[in-house]
Amino acid sequence: MNFRQLIKAFKKLKLDGSRPVLVHASVSSLGKLKGGSEQLLGALLENFDSVITPTFTFKTMITPETGPENNAIEYGSKLDLNKMSEIFYPNMPVDKRMGIFAETLRKHKEASRSTHPILSFAGINAEKYLNAQSLSRPLAPIAALAKDKAYTMLIGLDHTRNTSIHLGEQLSGRKTFTRWALVSDMVAECTGFPSCSGGFNAVLPYMSPFINFAKIGDAEVQVMQMDVLVKTVQQLLSSDSSALLCDNDECHRCQAVRAELE
Repeated sequence: MNFRQLIKAFKKLKLDGSRPVLVHASVSSLGKLKGGSEQLLGALLENFDSVITPTFTFKTMITPETGPENNAIEYGSKLDLNKMSEIFYPNMPVDKRMGIFAETLRKHKEASRSTHPILSFAGINAEKYLNAQSLSRPLAPIAALAKDKAYTMLIGLDHTRNTSIHLGEQLSGRKTFTRWALVSDMVAECTGFPSCSGGFNAVLPYMSPFINFAKIGDAEVQVMQMDVLVKTVQQLLSSDSSALLCDNDECHRCQAVRAELE
């Protein structure tokens, strides 16, 4: 697939390009793509005025010796790993688990990035959304995007990578957590840290009527209106407070949420 074909494929989705789009992408899922992640970003910018993606940096995190109860963390258990933690800086590379697309967008000459030391976002023509974020409101960019009826786009990924679902969880009152990260010469307390996303594929039956499914290259693409997704998650959790939790007995965050629901 070449650049022109990629642009054409996005145009076939018939989306409103004046609305911002939050993209989660696996570039390799597209198959043979000339130009790789740079071409994917270029094609998105040909179709949307504003493109945003998560640019998380988990290597800034540290584990203290004490902290709040039921916080899904074993205090004092990672003292050796703490020595390997790095101080957050604006040009810190994206965690590799986020994928090459996130790093490509972050490095784009026109991109801006929010300053959260763990859960930052980067975007082009997206300062309004990025500036909404704070240490206590890590999901504020998503809330601002949803207010403007932004799209959430999954390229070759499932809903376990759908960050927007976390906003629906938090608006429903689901428990959040506190984490800590290195910033300059201090340790920053980061509240509002979301729960696990391992069970998020359970949202698919409820969202399917509202998702635009397409095939681009070898990848399945899902596009949905973010405010509809957030509302659907809220409705789901109002009827089943344990919905969207994962089944891993060793998942501390999901177990902490369940403990609070008992």
